[in-house]
Amino acid sequence: MPEGDTAVNVSAVHSIARIDKDAWDACAASSNPFVSHAFLDCLEQSGSATANTGWSPCHLTVQDSDGTLAACAPLYLKSHSYGEYVFDWAWAEAYGRAGGQYYPKLQCAVPFTPVAGPRLMVRPGRSGRATLAAAMVQLASDNKLSSAHVTFANDGDIAELEAAGFMTRLGYQYHWTNRGYGRFDDFLADLASRRRKQIRKERDAVARSGLTIRTLVGADILPFHWDHFLRLVHATARRKWGQPYLTRAFFEALSASALGAQVVLVWAEQDGRPVAAAFNMIGGDTLYGRTWGADTDTAFLHFEACYYRAIDFALAHGLARVEAGAQGEHKLGRGYLPVPTRSAHWIADQRLALPVARFLAHETPLVAADIALQEAAGPFRQVGS
Repeated sequence: MPEGDTAVNVSAVHSIARIDKDAWDACAASSNPFVSHAFLDCLEQSGSATANTGWSPCHLTVQDSDGTLAACAPLYLKSHSYGEYVFDWAWAEAYGRAGGQYYPKLQCAVPFTPVAGPRLMVRPGRSGRATLAAAMVQLASDNKLSSAHVTFANDGDIAELEAAGFMTRLGYQYHWTNRGYGRFDDFLADLASRRRKQIRKERDAVARSGLTIRTLVGADILPFHWDHFLRLVHATARRKWGQPYLTRAFFEALSASALGAQVVLVWAEQDGRPVAAAFNMIGGDTLYGRTWGADTDTAFLHFEACYYRAIDFALAHGLARVEAGAQGEHKLGRGYLPVPTRSAHWIADQRLALPVARFLAHETPLVAADIALQEAAGPFRQVGS
């Protein structure tokens, strides 16, 4: 047991349903909905994150001597690298060429959800972060696994993971922040003239397209909407040679769960026929943009449904941020700035660990410089202009 931690029992639990909901959420102690017991349970019970899909749950729990759940971590045994958004395919390929077996591996994450948040989750007033980090390494070692990975972790977790021998990787995604705006026009006024005109042009084009767009929240979302949403997501995935991860049962379970009131669906129809939708979640002071689907090529509809309507919603409901998910430099010109994200990686075999460490030492300053360049070239007016 690491110094400073007082845990007496560390376990890997193969179903979130076997862990007390209130105890888990007391450790999560976060307004981030994705680390909640309810969200993870929806993933498992719906068949979205299970052994059959390559996400075999083995959640870590740490109990104090009085039996209290002091700490926990969402952990999975992975047979691939899909649905993670921090890409290690090249590492797996290189290790395979050297005769190693990269899969299975351990993945501490929220499946299919590139949202930063707590990963080494500790009940207030207790300890256990160091124990969780050490337990991941021990679990990987005992089972002769190639590696353990913690993705989209917060800064406190990263520090603890580095102390346990994990290597850190820097990435970024795009967030919109309310810089004192009361309405959308205030946000536009904060932009450089070219960006302001661009957004107005895009919104006007969608407004003239004949589409009816509504924002549905919580109980407004009916089974009918999920049926069409999945159809639209599958249509988009086929165009991009992708594969949707979340099942129809997941969305139905989510709506019926304690998180149902936090679900937001931007809904577009053409002459009464659903043609596009964007799925979001509310958490604390943030709207999290998650999944988009469409079977129309209406110009600028993606920007309207996923970015501008999200800003509208945040302004109307007093939210401070919109997190628009992974990737997409096109978000920069629409008011979403790059925000650093961090992951941590422990690799057992030094034949792979050493070249990965060299790669990360080279990649990190390049990513940091890219973030700085994008911030400098951001869409906002320069001071004094």
